[in-house]
Amino acid sequence: MKPHFAMLSAYNAWCNERLYDAAAELSDRDYRADRGAFFKSVHGTLNHILVADRLWMKRFTGQGEAPDRLDAILFDDPDALREARRKEDERIVGYIDHLSEEDLSTRFHYRTVTNPTEIEQPLASALLHFFNHQTHHRGQVHGLLTGLGRDAPSLDLVMFQRLSGMGMT
Repeated sequence: MKPHFAMLSAYNAWCNERLYDAAAELSDRDYRADRGAFFKSVHGTLNHILVADRLWMKRFTGQGEAPDRLDAILFDDPDALREARRKEDERIVGYIDHLSEEDLSTRFHYRTVTNPTEIEQPLASALLHFFNHQTHHRGQVHGLLTGLGRDAPSLDLVMFQRLSGMGMT
């Protein structure tokens, strides 16, 4: 299981770089405009992905900032948001790198943000959700970029696998 999570953490960082490159090409107006997405705009959705990642990483590690709202705007400045994204991606890769197969089979406890509830679940299944959640919302940003007439980058896992060699053996 560990190699799969290592691949997903590297894939996550790769996708984020590609998506932020594309978002940087938008005018500020297009970047911030409410386009009817769940978190309204490209900016709101990119902030949400970082919010959720910080919440989950706090749950996984007990360290770091944990916003108390899923729609929090952590960074209004796109460059500051991108820098925070890069640091969080490095943190995610480092966390996954230090997990053992035994760690992945453990259960852990956390409290949800919306309708606070105590949850216990296997770490591996929570990590699957964590990476799937990122993919889900990156897909929304991808759709927003496409709707704005932009060339949105390919975020296909198989493309990442071919370029990186991860998951190909």
